[in-house]
Amino acid sequence: MDNNLYCVIMCGGVGSRFWPYSRTNMPKQFIDFLGTGRSLLQMTVDRLQGIVPPQNVIILTSVAYKELVAEQLPQLQPEQILLEPARRNTAPCNAWAAWHIHKLNPNAKIMVASSDHLIVRADEFRQRALDAFAFLDSNHALLTMGIKPNRPETGYGYIQTGDCMRGAFSRVKTFTEKPDAELARVFLTSGEFYWNSGIFFWSAASIISAMRRFAPEIADVMDNGSDLMCTPAEQDFINANYPSCPNISIDYAVMEKADNVCVQCVDIGWSDLGTWGSLYELSPKDAHRNVGRNCRIMALESEGNIVATTGEKLVVLSNLRDFIVADTPDALLIMPLAEEQRLRNVVNEIRSNYSEKYL
Repeated sequence: MDNNLYCVIMCGGVGSRFWPYSRTNMPKQFIDFLGTGRSLLQMTVDRLQGIVPPQNVIILTSVAYKELVAEQLPQLQPEQILLEPARRNTAPCNAWAAWHIHKLNPNAKIMVASSDHLIVRADEFRQRALDAFAFLDSNHALLTMGIKPNRPETGYGYIQTGDCMRGAFSRVKTFTEKPDAELARVFLTSGEFYWNSGIFFWSAASIISAMRRFAPEIADVMDNGSDLMCTPAEQDFINANYPSCPNISIDYAVMEKADNVCVQCVDIGWSDLGTWGSLYELSPKDAHRNVGRNCRIMALESEGNIVATTGEKLVVLSNLRDFIVADTPDALLIMPLAEEQRLRNVVNEIRSNYSEKYL
């Protein structure tokens, strides 16, 4: 296996769109949502087998989740877990990972993945990931995996493909963040647009160069600490300086500005598993299209619902259609599936008006 290949797994999110199951002290990436006996984070690491050496897996997470990561991934060494002292979105965390890995290995090529995505076709993913790394051997590119859309999804970013380079690889023409329903339908029918999976491939040197050009305020922080990377002083430097980085995504900071961005169009059975609706779509359904998680459903003229409980409850639904019903010991959510994009706002209102214990 190529020792120049690395994978960075971003694991610091709180998963607010899966409230009330995903909480600040137990975000969705640490939960076994699919009933497989493995959390989403564990499944993400499992998929890397045969792609990168196990010692080259880097988890980038919040300091608050240090123990959770260590508990769920006991095979990792402490130096494989980088601890963010503050949440600053995906550009600063990718910068830190790049500078850290470049210090370890100047020839490193990096795959970046999220800890809470689902990929059904794991073998296909492994092959396409190896193809992506091979593409970097002859292309100084920032590469993202694009997923062929099967519905006019408004919760994902879209990539418009440009000139074909070879096979499944094309230049990126445009990025569009979370279009409205009408525009998403146009994208779907055009055949030129793919979902932005947020799975990236680049060499450590390439992303560092791009950061210096397009996100100098982040690059300056990392350059100032470059001599401390991979030393006992690294964490203290990050603790003192990382919070000063701007809160910005890697898409806005770099990918939408760079002129060497490419897309690999793949069919790997991907979902970001970001919402109750995405979990509904991926789950087996009963005769009335209802989905039950940890419960049994008695459906009386009710269809298209997703119900999640604790304790194997019997849930009786009457005249309910296309709803989320999520029950935990201290919170209950009842919301139309069509309105689930409001959940982040709901969580913010809970934070403002109720006890933090509900978050």
